[in-house]
Order: sequence, then structure tokens, then C-alpha cells
Amino acid sequence: MRLTTKGRYAVTAMLDLAIHDRGEPTALADIAERQGLSLSYLEQLFAQLRRARLIKSVRGPGGGYQLARPASEINVAEVVVAVDEEVDVTRCGGKGDCQDGHKCLAHDLWMGLSQQIHSFLSGIHLSELITNPDLLDVSMKQDAVLSANRERDQAINLRGARVRHK
Repeated sequence: MRLTTKGRYAVTAMLDLAIHDRGEPTALADIAERQGLSLSYLEQLFAQLRRARLIKSVRGPGGGYQLARPASEINVAEVVVAVDEEVDVTRCGGKGDCQDGHKCLAHDLWMGLSQQIHSFLSGIHLSELITNPDLLDVSMKQDAVLSANRERDQAINLRGARVRHK
């Protein structure tokens, strides 16, 4: 299956966005920090997700990203396809030219598996995943780390400001 880190990161970021959907935009930097992803890489993925109309951006102070539709209306396959990933286990990319320009013996088997995987991912919506207790536990731990990092950064900034004013 050709599901690379690009597809996995896109799904992870969309889950983060869905979990933190409280009617206000979520900053991309927060998602990057919680998930341990590069901000610049996430920006590239979000540009693709925005073009696919899975998310919308809000500019200005307090801006960020929001789901363009309810989490119950966004399935995992849509997210994967939006970032140009293929759910395909064939050697030929589904073209049927696996062996000297013709189908290989196992082509139909692998095509069937690819279709089953796509069907499986199409049947899973973000809303189903974000109600999983294990996922919510991981998310709460990530939020706690983000909060602790912010408090530490604020304390460092306050100390630096005091030193400069003396």
C-alpha cells in the first residue's frame, strides 16, 4: 500500500483539528507542536486539504484552521486522497501494465485489496475516531504537554523582560 507519512500526517492533523473543534480556529503551530510535526510541512498539507475543501482558514489575530464540514461528514479516504496519496497495493499503480505492459498474474487480487482498503477508509469518519477513549487519552496528554510548554515559555519571557528592565 502506498500510504506514506504524507497521508498519515494528514489524517493525524485532521483528527487534531476535529478534536479541538470548539467553534474557533485552531492555530497550525499548535497542531504542529502537539503532533510533533514540522510547521512548514503541515502548511503544505493544509494547502492541499484546503483545496480539497476539507478545511477552511481564518485569517488575522486568533486565526487558524477549522473543518469545512462536520467531522461526521469527512471520511479518512477523503483526507488521504486530498494530499495526493493513493490507496493502491498494485505494483503498476492500478494501470494493469505490471508485467511487460500487461497485467501480472496477481493484478486482480491486488486491485481487489486496494478497493477493499479504500472502501474501509471511506467508511470511517473523523467523528467516529475522535470518540475513541484511547485517542482522547492521547489527546489530553498532548494538550497537557502543550500547556506546560507555554507556561515555561511565558516564565522565560517574563524573566528576560525583568532582566532587561533592571
